[in-house]
Amino acid sequence: MRTATSAWHVNADPSLAITRHGEGTDPAPHVDVYDPKSLGENVPTVLRAVLDRQGLVRRLRNPDLWDALATGIIRQVIRADQARLMYHRFCDAHGTPTLAGPRAFPRAETVLALHEDDFATLGMAFKRRPLLAAAEAFLALGTKWSELPPQDLVVEVQSVPRIGPWTAGAAAADITGDFSLYPYGDMAVRKYATQAAPGLGWPNDEPTFARWWRSFATTSAERSTLTVLTLALGGPRGQDQPLS
Repeated sequence: MRTATSAWHVNADPSLAITRHGEGTDPAPHVDVYDPKSLGENVPTVLRAVLDRQGLVRRLRNPDLWDALATGIIRQVIRADQARLMYHRFCDAHGTPTLAGPRAFPRAETVLALHEDDFATLGMAFKRRPLLAAAEAFLALGTKWSELPPQDLVVEVQSVPRIGPWTAGAAAADITGDFSLYPYGDMAVRKYATQAAPGLGWPNDEPTFARWWRSFATTSAERSTLTVLTLALGGPRGQDQPLS
């Protein structure tokens, strides 16, 4: 992971141990812990039982707003496994070298300098325009965005072409750890909730599901925890499942 002056290696085991590589004064990226014991009484009993058995979930916040926005853009429309491969290929081809080993996602100014053939070669021609628009906007407004309250950030970044509510909410959740901002009516949450508690007769459409989901929590903190714990039922990459 990359922060302003540092690169970090994160151990992918459950401890999420973080090690700084090289010089730097930035604090380490934050690890959030989500505990099913903090859920409210409105969570259906059968779903709560599954989340209780799963136990605590730890998640590393993304400290890089540009990376979070670009990741959301890459994940639009395509399958999660395709998006991961595309992200890593883009990093390998144009990313910033780090002492931690793998290259970090290309900085916004690097993306703006790329030729259209650089995108086409990686099978990313259809991602070129949204990434360029986001990079240009981030260089102009990124400092302002980083100082906004999360709810305002979700609104502000949607002024960028091709950044809609899903990408804005997912990016805000990624950097804050607050998954009440995540578009919790999406396919990933619906899939794992339905698998965990198939007898509840879940709604198939996103708006109705989202209304149900909101009724299971009385505070944003409860809703954030419920959403993360449910996504985690899909494994370490549950959040990256195909989008609706």
